[in-house]
Formats: sequence, C-alpha cells, structure tokens
Amino acid sequence: MEATLQAQAFSVLATIALVLMVVVTGGVIYLTAADWRDRRRRKNDQAAPKRRAKS
Repeated sequence: MEATLQAQAFSVLATIALVLMVVVTGGVIYLTAADWRDRRRRKNDQAAPKRRAKS
C-alpha cells in the first residue's frame, strides 16, 4: 500500500515538474521573441527619419 502511494506521489510530482518546465520554457521563448520584435521596431523607427530626410 505504501509503495503504491509513494509511486503515485512521485508520478504527480514528475507531472507537475514537467508542466512547470514547459511553462517556463514558453515564457522564455515569448520574452525572447518580444525583445527581438521590440529591437527590430526601434531600429526601424531610428532609420525612418533618415529616410525622410533624404527624400
């Protein structure tokens, strides 16, 4: 009985750990993509006045 309960507890803990790893990895990917998008937008905003001045 105790071994079964212990196995179930480990199974639940392993599942929770897996879910948390997926959530953290997704968050890191989201933040990386958002930073890349913002850097690209800032670069385009800085280049826009230069293009207008040449016209």
